[in-house]
Amino acid sequence: MFNNYNINTKIMRAVIYIFLTLLLIVTITPIWLLLVNATRSTTEIQQGISILPSTHLIENYKILLSKGLDLGRGFANSFFLSISSTLVTLYFSMLAAYGIVVYEFHGKQLFSNFIVVLVMIPMQLTIIGFYQYMSKIGLTDNYLALILPLIANAGGVFFCKQYLESMLIQDLIDAARIDGASEIGIFHLIMMPLALPGAITLGIFTFIGSWNNFFNAFILISSLDKYTLPMMVQTLRGDVYRTEYGAIYFGLAITIVPVIILYAIFSRYIVSGIALGAVKE
Repeated sequence: MFNNYNINTKIMRAVIYIFLTLLLIVTITPIWLLLVNATRSTTEIQQGISILPSTHLIENYKILLSKGLDLGRGFANSFFLSISSTLVTLYFSMLAAYGIVVYEFHGKQLFSNFIVVLVMIPMQLTIIGFYQYMSKIGLTDNYLALILPLIANAGGVFFCKQYLESMLIQDLIDAARIDGASEIGIFHLIMMPLALPGAITLGIFTFIGSWNNFFNAFILISSLDKYTLPMMVQTLRGDVYRTEYGAIYFGLAITIVPVIILYAIFSRYIVSGIALGAVKE
């Protein structure tokens, strides 16, 4: 009976490994083909699929430059917007979550449930009213219209709340109060360092979301010199780029390379942050 259990366990593990391997292949294949096509010429791409890189990477880059696509400007705009959005989201989400978790007040549970409801509301349902509001206060065609709303990022607050509830040490906070530490001092000097893994996880997700954000930016930003990288890639759909498939793939590859690098560097923080946030005592 014990041998049968071991055999069943091994079979189950083998099935799981095979499934995960297939899932990995299905996930990576489109990204790999995109990167490969960024190194191929239009003629090579039209001849069929290849999994091996070619030698036309620099040529595709020069084609984009010759068409007036300022990748440097787009990269700088996306980087500035993503970093600013990440910092604002991290600080204010963690601060709001800290207040919800640490302090007791009337309607606390109702407020927490309201945050969950806000998380589930799609941005597309509110974008018209949001645009009209930004227009009235003069923030259209301004990065502040994309950054300032993140002060009240419901998704960030919910994530931080769940994370703090799993690692909060109330005795440590009480000891700091006895020693004369201010409430804001406790947050900055004690809670923020302790919550660093969760903050890094949220920061990575926020950075990637902001980097890939096309919908909101496309509606609120109109000046070409303020276009983010995804917005510039959208212009590749124009007639002038239609036949330059290698250049198109190169532009698309540029938008995902920073995300891949970021995940490769901080992936261990993502796993640890999510795992700890899922633990409840």
